[in-house]
Amino acid sequence: MKINGFLKDVLGSSRVVKARRELIKSGSETAVFRDPINDVARELHPDVTHVKVTKVEDVSPTARKYTFEADQGDILPPFQCGQYVSIDLQIGDTLTTRPYSICSAPFEARTGEHPFFEITVRNGKPGTGYVSCWFYENVKAGDTFTAHLPFGQFYYEPLRDSHNVVALAGGSGITPFYSMAKEIEHGTLDINLTILYGSVSTKDIILEKQLKAVKSDKVRFINVISGDEAYDGEKGFLTAELIKKYSEGDTTYFVCGPLAMYHFVKGELDKLDVPSKRIRMEVFGAPRDITAAEGYPQDFNPQTFRLHVMRGIQEDIIEASSLEPFAVALERAGIKNRTRCRSGACGYCRCQVLDGDVFVPAEGDGRRMADKEFGFVHACSAYPLTECTIRIPIL
Repeated sequence: MKINGFLKDVLGSSRVVKARRELIKSGSETAVFRDPINDVARELHPDVTHVKVTKVEDVSPTARKYTFEADQGDILPPFQCGQYVSIDLQIGDTLTTRPYSICSAPFEARTGEHPFFEITVRNGKPGTGYVSCWFYENVKAGDTFTAHLPFGQFYYEPLRDSHNVVALAGGSGITPFYSMAKEIEHGTLDINLTILYGSVSTKDIILEKQLKAVKSDKVRFINVISGDEAYDGEKGFLTAELIKKYSEGDTTYFVCGPLAMYHFVKGELDKLDVPSKRIRMEVFGAPRDITAAEGYPQDFNPQTFRLHVMRGIQEDIIEASSLEPFAVALERAGIKNRTRCRSGACGYCRCQVLDGDVFVPAEGDGRRMADKEFGFVHACSAYPLTECTIRIPIL
């Protein structure tokens, strides 16, 4: 390489820029640049996928399974058993999102004439489950949505998990295990899966018919009924004794269900001295009663505060209840803020608290240490304790 001297070499960059501009001018105006790597990345991880409901099926007296196919020329991205989809929902004047475990098998989204994925939604009890109630009562075949998938780390990884898997499920937490069971039956997931599914009554067991139809000697499905003494099968709760009965050798435990079940099952697994590396847990949504969360100020009276929302140089002042996370207050006010897991794990709704005090429940707190140090929280799991000022991304 020839060295002409500092000034000549530095000033020589202008000749390079000039030559580059001349080459650009000489190019065809109709030429289209394509980046195959980016094309593949967008297909595997699209920002948004347009989908249409093609089928709605009752899978228990209180739950329905919804089948979605890609719409508007989009392609369904691949996913793994146990991952979830986040669906945008317009309910009245409120635009919100909700995560749902995908209950269909991955192979069904990449084979056949009409690739699809499915979710199962349970109707909420009166006064609870606002979005699930709306979904259950209103969504029908032909409806279209924008969806975001796949997300989540709740899937089998052979480098980390043992070949024997015991799934501990309750309520809608059965859905990811139905996906696993179907993938095993198809021959594209090689594990031994035992599902212990806790229910109150035999009259409302989600996906029971579908799970019993799975034909594979590697899949066992056992109902555990807590509210029917006459039931001729496993009764009670998912206790350490029951879990041990159906565990064989080195086992990984996947747990999915309501928060109360998590607390109970974690205690039972502790009794069996199961190492943490052999326990996988998945939970969606904020606690129904944040005041009952460990560490919540016991002498604090719930109230509504002013929330100052900064987006660039714009400031909006809205109301925020101490009983609801920032994400809900933003949605009520019509302020856009990305949410995906709604459990404090994924970080899509990350924002910075510039002023004020907040409570973040330790359970599900997915923040990095640096985020905690510099005042960043996840809007879906941060509750105001005073008047606050937060900064969110401009969308």
